[in-house]
Amino acid sequence: MEKTIDCLSKKAAVKVELSSQRAVKIHNIRKEMKALKSQHKVAGEEKHVHPMEEDLSSLSLLSRQSGIGSGDSRGEQELGECNILIDPPEPEVQFDMSELQLKEVREVVRKARASSAPGQSGTLYKVYKNCPKLLLRQWKILSLLETTAVVLLVVVYLWSKDCGFSKQRKEPPGPRPLPLLGNILQLDLNRPYYTLCELSNKYGSVYTVYFGQQKVVVLAGYKTVKEALIHHAEEFGDRGISPVSRDINQGHGILFANGDSWKEMRRFALTNLRDFGMGKKAAEEKIIAECHYLIKVFQQHEGKPLDTVCPVNYAVSNIISSIIYGSRFEYTDPQLNAMVARANENIRLVGSAPILLYNMFPWLGNWIKTHERIMKNVEINIKAMKDLISGLSETLNPQMSRGFVDSFLIRKKKEDSCVKDSHYHEKNLISTVSNLFAAGTDTTGTTLRWGLLLMAKYGQIQDQVQEELSRVIGSRQVRVEDRKKLPYTDAVIHETQRLANIVPMSLPHITSQDVTFQGYFIKKGTTVYPLLMSVLYDESEWESPNTFNPAHFLDENGKFVKRDAFMPFSAGRRACLGESLARMELFLFFTSLLQRFHFTPPPGVTEDELDLTPAVGFTLNPSPHQLCAVSRF
Repeated sequence: MEKTIDCLSKKAAVKVELSSQRAVKIHNIRKEMKALKSQHKVAGEEKHVHPMEEDLSSLSLLSRQSGIGSGDSRGEQELGECNILIDPPEPEVQFDMSELQLKEVREVVRKARASSAPGQSGTLYKVYKNCPKLLLRQWKILSLLETTAVVLLVVVYLWSKDCGFSKQRKEPPGPRPLPLLGNILQLDLNRPYYTLCELSNKYGSVYTVYFGQQKVVVLAGYKTVKEALIHHAEEFGDRGISPVSRDINQGHGILFANGDSWKEMRRFALTNLRDFGMGKKAAEEKIIAECHYLIKVFQQHEGKPLDTVCPVNYAVSNIISSIIYGSRFEYTDPQLNAMVARANENIRLVGSAPILLYNMFPWLGNWIKTHERIMKNVEINIKAMKDLISGLSETLNPQMSRGFVDSFLIRKKKEDSCVKDSHYHEKNLISTVSNLFAAGTDTTGTTLRWGLLLMAKYGQIQDQVQEELSRVIGSRQVRVEDRKKLPYTDAVIHETQRLANIVPMSLPHITSQDVTFQGYFIKKGTTVYPLLMSVLYDESEWESPNTFNPAHFLDENGKFVKRDAFMPFSAGRRACLGESLARMELFLFFTSLLQRFHFTPPPGVTEDELDLTPAVGFTLNPSPHQLCAVSRF
């Protein structure tokens, strides 16, 4: 009806020679037209198809509701004067009109009929010209209501269908979701891991929660997470890729990829990390050399307050940079400063509330400035990496590989000529290098900063670490082989990793096939979060999970003991591939710094006032703070 009125309103020049209209059924009009045309001898005009032919059904409706033309022979006679070829009738549209509206329509019709002299054709178009506003208003209201109703019905149908399926097969329980919103109103959007841990207390170690319309299964507690990631590694082994991760990586690289490309890139990266010293003497020498650069920066502050973020991150990023590019950067190098700053900012923003909302409702992307900022950083990072790779490519020697990039370029050149659809292409190189750099910098650097903050807060524990270092090592350089001789120090490092809990939700997994797990059916393609926080804080595994207690890793004789529930690097097919390098870095950086400095809160701040609340982000960094590194010698 709205389309009809708009059409009639725009074509004001079209006049239909018609003085009145009678209420007749549409399917009879064709017969009457033939008779009338024969009577008035207008048979030669049937070839003309008037633009208003599609509107006759609406005219019929108007006449019925306004009471026009009932028993009017004059209207029947003049109806024949209309030069219109009528198509078969379309279904009639019914809507209600109030008495007041009917009176208005009748008045318009009366005036239109009065304007035509007897025996002359009137202008029924005048009726339509004056009625549209009245009818359009009602039609718009009806259209809006109908559209809203259809949308709600579709949502309710999909939701009820999903609920019905859940009843057919025993699916994990969980809080009842709202249509469209899911369980978003129950989540702390800045720290969703807290909410998820609380929900596990109510719904158990395997439960369902909805992030918007996305169904998510959460695994909580050491035994459940271990069973899923290790004993059902194949079923839970694929990576869940969120919209923002897809935007950043485009399915390439290691962290957010699946299938053959992921397998090949992970295998190649692991092989080359080992070849370039990961877990070996070569990596140890690089870390020890970097320790000396970091110590010099701390010494320059002469015990005055300093922010540990930049120097620690630069030192750690230089280790992974030397493996990737074959060389380190100076701490003052603008290129290193910018790369680290962008990587840290993106990791922080990816864990923010706006991006959590974007992952639930991707159509919000154009209104979320945080997403725009992330993608801008990604664009700049790609350009910077291409420049570095281009420089290495120009000086590439196939007989002597300097780092990961060289190895990749050599392999790429070999496969370009003989392998179809090779995985060794530029996009995989860029994404893999980006993944290694960001993960290798942020996770280790963040854990090391937590360690220094905890030492400043718990002075007694710091004293015990330094006593052990002095007694066992003295003033010589600490080596990896000294770890077994330093059980208390090793226990402190492990407890720092446990309490810091820097990746509380782990990275999302997705089921590769239908699986029945602990009696619950989980459909293929379901996003799964192994809640690492619930493992590292599992009350059934740790004596005092919420406190900093190195005794968690010591036996009654003070010897270091491994704990099965210690899973900061995750487990299974998706466990951190740089775990051995990270463990070596943490041990050597931490012991080297504690050997030379005593860390305290800045003046005016007590140990109790040091805040252990983590900052918002994808990984949990310490809140902004300063420490004093007081030289011990």
